[in-house]
Amino acid sequence: MKVKYLKLDKAEGPLIVMDKVPEAIYGEMVEIVLPEGENRTGQVVQVDEDRVIIEVFQGSSGISLHDVSVSFSGKPMEIPVSLEVLGRIFNGMAEPIDGAGRIYSQKSFNINGRPMNPIARLYPRNYIQTGISTIDGLMTLIRGQKLPIFSGDGLPHNELAAQIVKQARLSGEESGDFAIVFTAIGIKHDEADFFLKVFDESGVMDRMTMFLNLAEAPVMERIITPRCALTAAEYLAFECDKHVLVIMTDMTSYCEALREVSSAREEVPSRKGYPGYLYSDLASLYERAGMLKGSKGSITQIEILTMPNDDITHPVPDLTGYITEGQIVLSRTLHQMGINPPINILPSLSRLMKDGIGKEFTREDHSDIANQIFSSYSKVQEIRALAQIIGEDELSNTDQSYMEFGRQFEEKFVHQDFEEYRNMGQTLDIMWELIRILPEQELNRIDPSLLQKYFRK
Repeated sequence: MKVKYLKLDKAEGPLIVMDKVPEAIYGEMVEIVLPEGENRTGQVVQVDEDRVIIEVFQGSSGISLHDVSVSFSGKPMEIPVSLEVLGRIFNGMAEPIDGAGRIYSQKSFNINGRPMNPIARLYPRNYIQTGISTIDGLMTLIRGQKLPIFSGDGLPHNELAAQIVKQARLSGEESGDFAIVFTAIGIKHDEADFFLKVFDESGVMDRMTMFLNLAEAPVMERIITPRCALTAAEYLAFECDKHVLVIMTDMTSYCEALREVSSAREEVPSRKGYPGYLYSDLASLYERAGMLKGSKGSITQIEILTMPNDDITHPVPDLTGYITEGQIVLSRTLHQMGINPPINILPSLSRLMKDGIGKEFTREDHSDIANQIFSSYSKVQEIRALAQIIGEDELSNTDQSYMEFGRQFEEKFVHQDFEEYRNMGQTLDIMWELIRILPEQELNRIDPSLLQKYFRK
């Protein structure tokens, strides 16, 4: 029989505190009924003998310490899952907001996920094509990888996310097994309208699921949203054998919500006021990406976060970089030059790229030409610094060819219109076209046989 408690000890911010509650379980769901009949939902976040702290998703405003009914469910939060989640739009609590009714399913999954046995993990192979040359050519997204995008306020990360959703696809025969779970955390109404309009016009809604958490929603919903989205992704990947791309924006909003709740719980703060468990909390989300033995599906994550003051050493990007397998860094300088997407390739990398490209996956020349582009563009920065001192006219012919390469690289390769899609072959061909600007003796990262086949043709 479900026991109902009728008295609270304390209510503050998103938290309520109760004494003399035996056998409460960490993480279990709680139903709260106010005297006027309003229902609210909460979750047990701390148990100290018979003292319980509950986070109320809708906040504790208007809750009296007396005449309130609190009942414990004895189980964690679960959401119904089925293939019907594709083409649907949910709020951060996995409640449908598209007017198409509830999801009815015999299966409900715990939003905290199912722990992946490290031994059961498969090493990520093959790639997901985004249609964006900078990513596909130089920091290739591998299936099962987690590859974050480090952005800043005012930079076009929303446009980049929308372009990836529109253009992302698998290669060849597996294209029908591809699905996208798009997760927006703490976004404004105009941003939500932008995403909905772009996805509707591009016709990708039938293969994707959206979770929209607006900035005006309760802070607890912001913490629940990515967990609901990843639960849906796990079902599609490991029950339905689909290759799922999960895009989460903006993880900084998620971390701010964690900090707010941690402060309300009066926990000892760590760097910049964030809780000391920020690393393990982010890891509990990011590590839900991957591939498993016995399953044909995979979960690939792109986490988008905005760096306060463009500071890459800020706790959110810093800890994210430790957990994930690379990063894509957006540049404010390139954005001000009118280059979009403004991806700065030098601090960007994909640590798993080497295992998902080459003759079996993309093309035999991919690795060598990518290494040469990185090396050459790095030298461009040195020569630009020199040109500011002595003037471009005083540079040697070789240095001037590097200057021209840098300009052409940014204008023809990095810059790509929002509606422009480039397949992998086109991307690699453009890279060879650009590298021909440089003298052949400068190309020391490419195998001579590849130079003979691609450079001199």
